[in-house]
Amino acid sequence: MSPQIPAFANHLPVRIRFGEGVAGSLPDVLREAGASRALVMLDEGIEGFNPEAAVLLERLAAAEDLTITLHHKPAGEPSIENVDAAVAAVLASGAQAVVALGGGSVIDTAKAARLCAQLGMSFREFLASDRRYPTPELVLVALPTSAGTGSEVSGGAVISDLQAGTKSGIANATLRPHHALVDPRLTYSMPPHVTAHTGIDALAQAIAGMVAKCRTPIGDAIALEAIRMMGRSLVRATRDGSDVGARADMACGSMMAGLTMNISDCTAEHSLGQAIGGVKHVPHGLTIGLVLVETLERERQHVPGQLERVADALGVAPGGPADGSRAVAAVRDILRELEFPVLRDIGVTEDDLEELTDLALQDFFITQAPSPWSREEVATAFRAAHALEHR
Repeated sequence: MSPQIPAFANHLPVRIRFGEGVAGSLPDVLREAGASRALVMLDEGIEGFNPEAAVLLERLAAAEDLTITLHHKPAGEPSIENVDAAVAAVLASGAQAVVALGGGSVIDTAKAARLCAQLGMSFREFLASDRRYPTPELVLVALPTSAGTGSEVSGGAVISDLQAGTKSGIANATLRPHHALVDPRLTYSMPPHVTAHTGIDALAQAIAGMVAKCRTPIGDAIALEAIRMMGRSLVRATRDGSDVGARADMACGSMMAGLTMNISDCTAEHSLGQAIGGVKHVPHGLTIGLVLVETLERERQHVPGQLERVADALGVAPGGPADGSRAVAAVRDILRELEFPVLRDIGVTEDDLEELTDLALQDFFITQAPSPWSREEVATAFRAAHALEHR
């Protein structure tokens, strides 16, 4: 007899358009939403390094029936200051819609800014409040230029507090964009190291959805296909950014990993990674890859069967003890082929490990692991990652 499936409920009301050139439908999407005034949040200087984004902005400017205001977000992880500046821009523009054109940091900033603008408060004030999430008044359209967080379909946002050296995650179904226009062409300009960092984050999210205690059959199905696509294409896309097939796989797989994260959740790899990001102020995707193998090595002790399914999706030949080690080895090989950095490369020392352990244990995602992590297990994972001198 098959084991009983636990009860679950999922609600993912994002309208997704995927494919080469779908970014060009943005003016029509705004019109269909009844928005004649839109604030476009975008990576600072994106017009100079992303030709497809530049073309899209020209198309928006040429639309005589649309009033477009641009708001450039500075480079780096999204901060409280970024959110507050974006809130001011939303209010000043009189926008009926917010468009996020950029990586996950821009999309997360747009989510938080739309919320705080509607509530009439700063992000710090929101964090200190009872955290009410009203039904959004402004349409939010997301166009990702990286294949990483899947923020274009998720209800979460992670914002850095640069003063405290921490990151604050907020999550609610109302934070999700109304529309996600996922156009692989917008990712073509990503340099190799950004492709690797964002891609490993997406792969980690999909794998996490397979091991989290709150996983569902729907999440498993989406996660496994995302893992299959990204597993075959992440290294290819990093080595050759003009590989159209690999770029499409990564754009679609990343979006699906974002769905997986919302149906299930992330786990310890994100808690350990976010601890590193809060202390060392390095890109989110980079931090996840720094501890991914070490967290999966622990998780396979608790959900070996799920990681065996991950190994199959990654195309690993069957065989061995069926204890999840095939999946861990496959992820280790991907990181090696990517020449992914190690903790020492970003300046993490042994003296940092205790603080990182404390921060990881305080993070929400670690509570979604298949079995509770002890302090010693977290410390062991950090020590193992720090012991690496190279991949």
